[in-house]
Amino acid sequence: MRLKISLAYGNSEYKIPYNYNYQLSSLIYRKIADLDLATELHVSSDFKFFTFSQFYIPRRRITQKGIISQDGKMYFYISSPNDYLIQSMVESYLEDLEVTFRGDRLKVQDVELLKKPEFSGSVEFRTMSPVMARIKRDDKVWDLNPGDLQFYTALQKNLLNKYRRFHGSYNGDEYLKIVPDMGSVKRKRITIKKDGLETYHRAYQMRFMAEGDPRLLDFMYDCGLGEKNSMGFGMVNLSRSLPRDG
Repeated sequence: MRLKISLAYGNSEYKIPYNYNYQLSSLIYRKIADLDLATELHVSSDFKFFTFSQFYIPRRRITQKGIISQDGKMYFYISSPNDYLIQSMVESYLEDLEVTFRGDRLKVQDVELLKKPEFSGSVEFRTMSPVMARIKRDDKVWDLNPGDLQFYTALQKNLLNKYRRFHGSYNGDEYLKIVPDMGSVKRKRITIKKDGLETYHRAYQMRFMAEGDPRLLDFMYDCGLGEKNSMGFGMVNLSRSLPRDG
């Protein structure tokens, strides 16, 4: 299931920093009506089975210190294969039409439950938040890039692991082919600021063709592609359906 959440900061300009993944993640956790579920997800070191997009800001101005929403309006998407989690979020948003983001109170203008597309064996996707793939080598974790074949092997392995963990098993064809439009690839250096510490990740925005079992493509749409989905990485959409003003 997938939600589109539209927010507004009155009718005035509002500045959003470039590295806001942790703050947006915190906003999402606070808007889970089932507090036990919210706590369970927050403290878990396992897959959390949800992802979210970057902010989309239709009227924006770029500055050195951040993005200015010229009318104070913005929206983002949340997606999960866990229907109960999405339903719990809807309940919370409808009960309280305000959210807290970086200490500021924003009004919830709209909460829209989106219809899921149907997937065939080959689909063109586009990222809504950058995709990250990593590998452990010599006791260190390395960020991979789309020019490395291991990038795609890591994405396949991660998606299969998440599918099996969520559904309990997978008895289909493990084949998953991802072919990027290399001209669309843009590297993003994302800083996660949490508990006074900063971590840095290389991730990639891109368009790509994905071919494989429609169940895997469907799960990719719901849960996200690659690592750290619950920190705002790897959300994807059908390329033709993706807003262009992000």
